[in-house]
Amino acid sequence: MARYSLRVNGERHEVDVEGDTPLLWVLRDELGLTGAKYGCGVGLCGACTSHVDGAAARPCVTTTADSTRARITTIEGLSRDGNHPVQRAWRELDVAQCGYCQPGQVMAAAALLARDPDPSDESIEEALRDNVCRCGTYPRIRAAVRRASRIMRDER
Repeated sequence: MARYSLRVNGERHEVDVEGDTPLLWVLRDELGLTGAKYGCGVGLCGACTSHVDGAAARPCVTTTADSTRARITTIEGLSRDGNHPVQRAWRELDVAQCGYCQPGQVMAAAALLARDPDPSDESIEEALRDNVCRCGTYPRIRAAVRRASRIMRDER
């Protein structure tokens, strides 16, 4: 067991865990940030998607020891008031069905739009293809990414 300092959602946190502890467990169990979901534990489903240094990453396969120098953002830190353009688009288009995968979908979409504010349909497909939605809300997800892009463009 060792002490690790992590920067999560703009705040420093000290945690005492084993270095190989998946970041997802630290976020959920140590910090109480339960937005990132456990789906597969091997980085294949995207339910846990968060941002590490602004890029979409899978904390279920990222160790705590490897995260000490990173800026980590969870769905809780994407927008303090829940009004990030992606979150607004998700609500406007009523994207969620069961909702389990949606935090990961939102975080993947936000990372995409941060690097490509006007993505093509192909770019959206590529960025979100590894985020699994068992309810099949993919058409609404794609529409919400396009809507969020328009919201962002209108706010510039």
